[in-house]
Amino acid sequence: MHKFLLLVIVILLALCSSNMLNDDRTKFFPKEELKIDTIPEDQEVWVFIMAGQSNMAGRGQVEAMDTIPYPRILSINKNGELIIAKEPLHFYEPAMTGLDCGLSFGKELLKYVPDNISILMLPTAVGGSSIRQWVNDSSFRGVTLFSNFKEKVEIGKKYGTIKGILWHQGETDASKAETINMYDAQLEKLFTSFRTEVGNQELPVFIGELGSFSKNDAKWQSINSKISTFIERDSNSYLVKTSDLFHKGDSVHFDAEGQRKMGERFAERFIEMQK
Repeated sequence: MHKFLLLVIVILLALCSSNMLNDDRTKFFPKEELKIDTIPEDQEVWVFIMAGQSNMAGRGQVEAMDTIPYPRILSINKNGELIIAKEPLHFYEPAMTGLDCGLSFGKELLKYVPDNISILMLPTAVGGSSIRQWVNDSSFRGVTLFSNFKEKVEIGKKYGTIKGILWHQGETDASKAETINMYDAQLEKLFTSFRTEVGNQELPVFIGELGSFSKNDAKWQSINSKISTFIERDSNSYLVKTSDLFHKGDSVHFDAEGQRKMGERFAERFIEMQK
């Protein structure tokens, strides 16, 4: 009897601990959506698509500052409806999702664009997805990756002009020599498909480096080397540096400050490209 009671207590403590961690993760998640009253003219909406795996989907801690609405920074909900952007923007993995770089990108970009321009951030990233799964339109964690990207492209075209893609992915592909070796070729194949779908073969793609904090750093840096190789031959791709950013304690995911900094750097690269 005593052993049974002890087992029950252990289970209850584990459940309480899990709930506390989840409550901490979601503490500042938005409690309500702000729908768009007046949709801006399509020529006044600049659209950016966020794609890749978990460091683009976001695993940072959402804080109160990340849910302050900016009327000119828009996103979508899981039904594809336009809303005022609040973090987290991604909604595909509700048990894991956190702060991504989308809102910080929009906030930084607003400093440089005309006052009549609104920014629409479209989320498509799914944690753990490999580049081969993107190329092959595989279904992963309930999302058919390239088909979902295509759906978001149609939303983007409906409301504005697609100006670029923010890409961060490669941690999964860093696990094997085979996938590392073919990574730059896979980038070329996938980005050609992205651009074909958008209808612009010169569409800029902004690629975030893998962080410099992995326990398998040599393999991650091999992926970064492949990214650099690809960028050298693709004049419409741009590198976003991350080597000075920190992880959230798991040696895999950027912390909240890293996510915000990465978003700012994506925006800065876009502005540099425009000059």
